[in-house]
Amino acid sequence: MSRNTSMSFLLLSGLGLLAAACGGDDKNAQTGQPQAVQCPPGQIYDGRLCQTVGAPGATTAAPATAAPATTAAPATTAPATIPGIATTASGPSAQPLDPTAAQAATQLIAPLGTQHAPAGAKPVGSAIAGNFQTGQTLEAQVQMNPGKCYTVVGVGLPPVANLDISLVPALPIPGLPAATMAADNTVASTAIVGDKPNCFKWAWPMSGMVKVIMTVSQGSGVAAAQVFEK
Repeated sequence: MSRNTSMSFLLLSGLGLLAAACGGDDKNAQTGQPQAVQCPPGQIYDGRLCQTVGAPGATTAAPATAAPATTAAPATTAPATIPGIATTASGPSAQPLDPTAAQAATQLIAPLGTQHAPAGAKPVGSAIAGNFQTGQTLEAQVQMNPGKCYTVVGVGLPPVANLDISLVPALPIPGLPAATMAADNTVASTAIVGDKPNCFKWAWPMSGMVKVIMTVSQGSGVAAAQVFEK
């Protein structure tokens, strides 16, 4: 082999080794695609370099905020009512008067009692009297007894234009409005409950307390009432 041939063989061999070192089947050879960046634990890759989570400049997700809780309005309940039963609600109180101070009204009660109460009926206690403004009421309690019947007679002096009288239990059922047991249904300065021959009969087997409620719904002035029992 000549010297030139030997030199050519050595040159070709060197080029072959150099090509093998730069290519071949090396798994780490570049393929033209970007390689995935693996950051140390606790760091994230922001597209340029690895950064520690929470460090200045690092991108972090905004904390979620809970919607404010809503509080339901408390439920309100309407007062209980009983269908078909009349109820009575007292208004502002009138000024009570001694029967002697309302003598002009009380002296009219006796003839009205003779006219509207059953024969032989007797007054129960003293008269109820007061000085009323429109819409004001006056209450008094009377005991009613088994087997007895009752008539209430009331009269108002001018300018009283309408006097109303009703009877309700003195001890109503808790939570319920006072049920009207009997009432005057006329529009006049006089009021009669239990007009003869149909007086108000106490049907319970024992005595009980009843409220007599006087109301001046039209006009104002002095009014009085008396309960009669037979």
